Amino acid sequence: MSVTHIDDPRLTAMGLLAEVHAGLTARMQPVFSAAGLSDIDFETLVRLGRSPRQQLRMTDLAAQTGLSTSGVTRVIDRLERDGLVARQACATDRRASYATLTDPGRDKLAEVLPRHLEDIDECLTGLLNAAELETFLATLRKIRQVVRPCATAGADPVHS
Repeated sequence: MSVTHIDDPRLTAMGLLAEVHAGLTARMQPVFSAAGLSDIDFETLVRLGRSPRQQLRMTDLAAQTGLSTSGVTRVIDRLERDGLVARQACATDRRASYATLTDPGRDKLAEVLPRHLEDIDECLTGLLNAAELETFLATLRKIRQVVRPCATAGADPVHS
């Protein structure tokens, strides 16, 4: 029995993307673990660090990370217990609150980022020349706009 479209390049694109994501995640995890962070902890700290005033509304943070509101609450609870973030009430909307990066959170990022950036350079961006990297980033943004249009909610446009 023959399977129609088994050699379709769309399957190849999805397969390659999944393989690259899994490989990058495995490569990055030891650096996060050594710092006492999970991958979502690190992503949360980076997103806060790259946001205006190093803070985001909890709903925007949920949209950016792809977590549910209860999921982002659990992450912020854990990071707050560790002193890496603080919650702040919104002055204009009693229903809203912000997650804000603290000084120890910035210190944690400063500890992890140098090795993380080395890993990124060794297995991703350093493999591309400047033109390829520019095209790659533009392509990723184009795809993200379709599959996760809320991923930049509340973000600094320079960092999105």
